[in-house]
Amino acid sequence: MDSYHINIAGCERDLPMFPVNEKLDIAAFIMFGDVEVTEKAAAALLKKCPEHEVVVSAEAKGIMLCYEMARQGCRQYVIARKSVKVYMRNSVGVELKSITTAREQKLYLGEDDANFLRGKKVLIVDDVISTGESLTALEKLMDACGANVVGKACVLAEGDAKDRDDIIFLEPLPLFFK
Repeated sequence: MDSYHINIAGCERDLPMFPVNEKLDIAAFIMFGDVEVTEKAAAALLKKCPEHEVVVSAEAKGIMLCYEMARQGCRQYVIARKSVKVYMRNSVGVELKSITTAREQKLYLGEDDANFLRGKKVLIVDDVISTGESLTALEKLMDACGANVVGKACVLAEGDAKDRDDIIFLEPLPLFFK
């Protein structure tokens, strides 16, 4: 199989297949450049999500969804960065391991973003939740900032993530075992 057909918020897409290892393939969902899916998925998720003051995601694939959900909703968003930038004083960081990334990563927030999030009702969003490692890292980061996570949402719940009762998602995405 070269692709996996899916309907995301009324948008028909064929997701290309890629090997993760010799036993597993995934259907790659890339929102970059797909304005229609981004807008419609954001609108559909906002209908399902609890009231929040800020939308938060991790760099990089969740950025456009985070922005669009904030644009259509609460008008505030923060992105956790993968490296400390020169303008990020007194950064707070956590480690994570993702199924789509070969090595361990870290997520950071600068002091300004951390202070902004303190006490706020936060909705964590991402394009795909699979193992949940990115989600866990973001939750730890929000805890370190004193933010109140009121919900966790994604466009697609991959593999066993579809069985989780703590996330909001639009569609399940299977894993393809060889």
